[in-house]
Amino acid sequence: MKIINLSPEPNDAETRRSIKPVISYPIDNLPAYDAGFYKSACENMNLTESIIIPPRDARTFEVPAGYFFRIVSREGPQVGDLNLWNKNNINERFFSGKTRALYGTHVSTGDRLYSNLPFLRPLATITHDTLDWYGYDDDGGSVHDVIGTRCDPYTHVALNNEEYHYCCHSNLCRALSDQQQKPINEIEHHVHDVLNVFMCTGFTRDTHQYFMKASPVRPDDYIEFFAEIDLLCGLSACPGGDCSSSHSSDSAACYPLQVDIYKPAEGALKQWSPQASNKYSRNHGSS
Repeated sequence: MKIINLSPEPNDAETRRSIKPVISYPIDNLPAYDAGFYKSACENMNLTESIIIPPRDARTFEVPAGYFFRIVSREGPQVGDLNLWNKNNINERFFSGKTRALYGTHVSTGDRLYSNLPFLRPLATITHDTLDWYGYDDDGGSVHDVIGTRCDPYTHVALNNEEYHYCCHSNLCRALSDQQQKPINEIEHHVHDVLNVFMCTGFTRDTHQYFMKASPVRPDDYIEFFAEIDLLCGLSACPGGDCSSSHSSDSAACYPLQVDIYKPAEGALKQWSPQASNKYSRNHGSS
């Protein structure tokens, strides 16, 4: 929270404040979202696997390049923390900061989830979102944020001097440890800032602090992604449930999430190929 009014205003304060902003990263030169392509690829696709993410727990799952996956609310309002890695090299992972800089604080249909440097390429594209009607509410809140980092036990100790072992960071660490068959202390640094699926968040208008409020998600709502490369994914069903009061709690009502993975029909991706690494990294040999 920014502390203000400790220094006197200069005579030209209003002139300085009145300068108009510019978009830091215009996306006009990025490939446009091809809604027709993804809609066609969805037709007659086949469900290949369903995974249940238990409340206050996490699971990993793999999505081959060119497949779709949906995160589905089943029994009650529940948010989830999503990690994405390159299945073949988990050093490449979702870069929430750059995704936020490109598409804004909250993402939805047509937005792409970019990977970290030196790769910087789309890992997945959001192709459907049943909560896209929500927009931005009167508090400035919206759904599916790339602002929050993930609830973690370190912050919980710092703020509350209590240990809590079912934070999303802890859940994702355990899930990735099982998948990689390595101890947590060897893989914890691979657990990264998340896409907060279904979570309703924003910044307060007075102090500009990160807030959360009850998620509008209801059973059968879902968000759908298209895997632009071979993905390893981790999803935690947040211990805060709908995050209306806390995101690290044993008292919040929590529900499972479901992940459905779909294979497009034969021939649906004839003109498509997986995303290549960033041109800069290829030219300069940094990946």
